[in-house]
Amino acid sequence: MPHQSLSRKRKNYEALMKVLMLLSVGITAALVLFLLIYVLVKGVPNITWELLSTSPSYLTERIGILPDILNTLYILLLSLLIVLPLGVGAAIYLSEYASNKKLLALIEYAAETLSGIPSIIYGLVGMLLFSNSMGTCLMAGALTLVIMNLPTIMRATQESLKTVPQSYREGAFGLGAGKWRVVRTVVLPGCVDGVITGCILAAGRILGESAALLFTAGFAHTVLSFPLGMKSPGATLTVALYVYAKEQGEFGVAFAIAAILMFMTILINFAATIVQNRFEKRKSL
Repeated sequence: MPHQSLSRKRKNYEALMKVLMLLSVGITAALVLFLLIYVLVKGVPNITWELLSTSPSYLTERIGILPDILNTLYILLLSLLIVLPLGVGAAIYLSEYASNKKLLALIEYAAETLSGIPSIIYGLVGMLLFSNSMGTCLMAGALTLVIMNLPTIMRATQESLKTVPQSYREGAFGLGAGKWRVVRTVVLPGCVDGVITGCILAAGRILGESAALLFTAGFAHTVLSFPLGMKSPGATLTVALYVYAKEQGEFGVAFAIAAILMFMTILINFAATIVQNRFEKRKSL
C-alpha cells in the first residue's frame, strides 16, 4: 500500500508538471501569435509603394521611409562585417589558445556583464567615444552596435566550440597538423551552428535597436550611397518608428515600419537557416 501511494503521488506530480509545461508553451505561443497578427493587421494595410520608394517631404507632407530602409541595411551590414571576425576570433583564442584560467574567467565574466548592460548606456558611451570624434553618423552608430553585440557573438561561438569533441583535435594533431590548421579545418567547420546562431541574435538586436542609435546615428532622412552614407547622420527604421509614433503621432506609419522590421527579421532567419543546412550537408558528405 505505501508503495502504491507513492507511485500514485508520483504519477499525479508528473501529470501536474506536464500540464503546467503545456500551459507555459500555450501562453508563450499565444503571446507570439497575438503580437505577430496584431502588428501585421495594423501595419500591412499601411505599406504602400510610395512609402517604400520615396523620401519624406515636409513641403508636400509626404511620408517615405526609403532612407530609413537603406540606413538600416547599411548599419546591419557594416556592424556584422566588423563584429563577426572580432567575436569569432576572440572566441577561438579563449577556447583554443588561452592558457591563463584566471584571465579566461575574467574575460568571460566581463562578456556576460556587457551582455546585460542597458542599450542606453552603450548609446552614451558611443556618443562620447565615436560621435565626439567623427560626428553624428551611421559609422558611429555601427561601431556602437559592434560593442553591444560583441559579447553575444563571442559567447555563442565559444559555447559551440566546446561541443566539438576533443578526439577530433587529437586525431588532427596525430596526423601532424599544426594548431591553426586544426582550428581552421577541424574545429571551425564543427561550430558553424554557433556562429550562425550568434549572427542571427546579433542581426536581430541590430534591427531592433533604437536607444543607442538616438545618440550616435541621428535622425536624418536622406538617401545616400553606402560609403558616403556611413559618414552622414541617418535614421534607421527603429528610430523612424519612434519619431513617427512618439513625436508625429503617425501610428499607421509606425505599424507599417514594425511590420517591415518583422519581415526583415524573418528573411534573415530564413537565409541563415539555408546557410546552416548547406553546411550540414557538406559535413555529412
